[in-house]
Amino acid sequence: MKILFLDQSGKPGGAELCLIDIAKPYRSNCLVGLFADGSFRDLLEKNQIPVKILTNQAIQVRKESTLIQGLASLTQLLPLINKVAKIASDYDLIYANTQKALVIGAIASFLSRRPLVYHLHDILSPEHFSKTNRTIAVTLANRFAKLIIANSQASKTAFIEAGGRADIVEVVYNGFDSTSYQVNEAQIKQLRQELQLEDKFVIGHFSRLSPWKGQHILIEAIAQSSQEVTAILVGDALFGEQEYVKQLHEQVEKHQLQNRVKFLGFRSDIPQLMSACDLVAHTSIAAEPFGRVIVEAMLCGKPVVAASAGGAIEIVENNINGYLVTPGEPQELAQIIKTCFKEPSKTATLADNALRSARSRFDVEVINQQITQVLSKI
Repeated sequence: MKILFLDQSGKPGGAELCLIDIAKPYRSNCLVGLFADGSFRDLLEKNQIPVKILTNQAIQVRKESTLIQGLASLTQLLPLINKVAKIASDYDLIYANTQKALVIGAIASFLSRRPLVYHLHDILSPEHFSKTNRTIAVTLANRFAKLIIANSQASKTAFIEAGGRADIVEVVYNGFDSTSYQVNEAQIKQLRQELQLEDKFVIGHFSRLSPWKGQHILIEAIAQSSQEVTAILVGDALFGEQEYVKQLHEQVEKHQLQNRVKFLGFRSDIPQLMSACDLVAHTSIAAEPFGRVIVEAMLCGKPVVAASAGGAIEIVENNINGYLVTPGEPQELAQIIKTCFKEPSKTATLADNALRSARSRFDVEVINQQITQVLSKI
């Protein structure tokens, strides 16, 4: 099977990392078409996956865009749609990995007479998308997609509630290679020394810096925690959210946490950093479609505290393989931090359970077999 994958981003987010694992088995018979250049292309090439930059012109449509803004971008999109349609004629199907890729891929699939698969990595809700964006996504998916792969039951449910067809949706979770998350103690010790985290209880937060990701909730909880508790924030603003980053720094200064909250920016050594933590926090204040960092932390053998909404509740069983807290409640999060700090044996048991759970449920080979099975239905 020859597959033309489409993705809008030049930077590797959760959807893009997932695409790498999906495309690997097809790399001798696929092409990944990107709508922007960047480090994601480098990752694809590193994994020997064919990649082509289809346009260097930014698509001026965002999650909050109105109908008028969407229509205004149509003339810009036509050349890209025609290019994708021509390329698609050499492939068996088009695999749209993001929402903008769906817009391009849907019309290109009609023009090229190639079936369309849409991988839904988002929760199509008012918290995440404007009404216009939700309507466009659902309408195009219903009309043109032969198959929709949702990354969680939460994503599937939101799609159906937005008017999507239930009969074309299959749930397939993200897959992970557990060997990529095995870090030796020497690396962990060295990293903690480099970051001046010796003798600290380290909480890691791994996400782009964005209001809905809730880094401000963690900072507020740190302010209520013991002096030994330190946080590392791994990630940075992606989509014009520098004002939020400024607010986070002001919040740190307000609580005098300059020595207890470290902003590390984007990093490539995520398994090593997670392994250097005592606890990994997921603090999204809106429902997360899946929660990739939750599984990654579990594979590193680390306890996780996650916001109880969306895909996270499909991964974490409270007090069994992690902790669930009410989204947007720093006091509740602070209490869990205190529990993990004061009861290390219980926390270690939960971390062991998390590791076994993640390895059994999210193994990349098993997930890729599921992808192959659902694609074979087309």
